[in-house]
Amino acid sequence: MGSLSGRLKREHETLVCMTKIYCNHHHGLQGDGLCDDCAKLMSYAERRLDKCPYGEKKPTCANCPIHCYKPRQRQQARDVMRFAGPRMTWRHPLRSLCHVLDKFRRVEHPMKMRAELRRRRDAAGQGKGA
Repeated sequence: MGSLSGRLKREHETLVCMTKIYCNHHHGLQGDGLCDDCAKLMSYAERRLDKCPYGEKKPTCANCPIHCYKPRQRQQARDVMRFAGPRMTWRHPLRSLCHVLDKFRRVEHPMKMRAELRRRRDAAGQGKGA
């Protein structure tokens, strides 16, 4: 997890905490360990966060207009969050609070952002030539 920083790193760490809660309950592993499936999911999640087009402005996955996970991994992450989400309040209250606050983050789809930028460039270009 060396390439992530800032909000993306915090989001990944929150997902790791949730996965540990889920894995310990469902797969019987104790301590900080994850089973192979859960460890693969966390590696996949890190790669997806690293390639997120929103970067630091990324909303929570539930509010994101782009669903970048493959269907299988998406369902796994959904199952993890559904089980561990309520338990995060007691085990990691600050992370839980940050995640709830991040849910209010709204962003536009990157294609809309690109179209707006293109429109602004075109308008600026027309003004210079006149």
